[in-house]
Amino acid sequence: MTTPLFVNDQLAFCEIARKHHVIFYYVGYFSQNIVAAMADAVKLKLEVSGVNGPTRRKLFSSFVEMAQNIIHYSADALTPTEQANNEIRHGSVCISEDAGQYSLLCANPISTQVAEDLRQRLESLRGMTMEEIKQAYKESLRAEVQEGSKGAGLGFLTMARDSREPLEFEFWPLEQRPDVAMFYLKASI
Repeated sequence: MTTPLFVNDQLAFCEIARKHHVIFYYVGYFSQNIVAAMADAVKLKLEVSGVNGPTRRKLFSSFVEMAQNIIHYSADALTPTEQANNEIRHGSVCISEDAGQYSLLCANPISTQVAEDLRQRLESLRGMTMEEIKQAYKESLRAEVQEGSKGAGLGFLTMARDSREPLEFEFWPLEQRPDVAMFYLKASI
């Protein structure tokens, strides 16, 4: 008896996940309820794995920020893009570990207009020292929310503050949708 193709694909995926020490992976639609359930699972997995408190906090807050960015800005939505709450949008998030070093990765499609704004913000962050990031974080806490923003601009600052390396990112144009690019973001904790 031969193994069905989808079983082989699943086995290959599981082997790749094992080799890359994936401890959490989700691809699909994100909503506040789904993120809350994932956050509970991530929190428990990190506790059970014996990850120290400061690292758990950094991983958890960066995970939540990545998930929130997907909910607020993904161009692949089940709900109308102008809907400001109860959004349901598509993306993926992954947490992996190697020798006590953690990587958080997320990906989601975004409009090319949003991509250019993000590129500028992220490039600016990459050029900042840790002290400058912390200062910008404090200033953002006191600042008013920018028009069109779904937060106080703290998400990237939070991830940059908690990351041991500068945030990594890429934008890949989508041939089938010229007004959309795939946004990839990585934080190293």
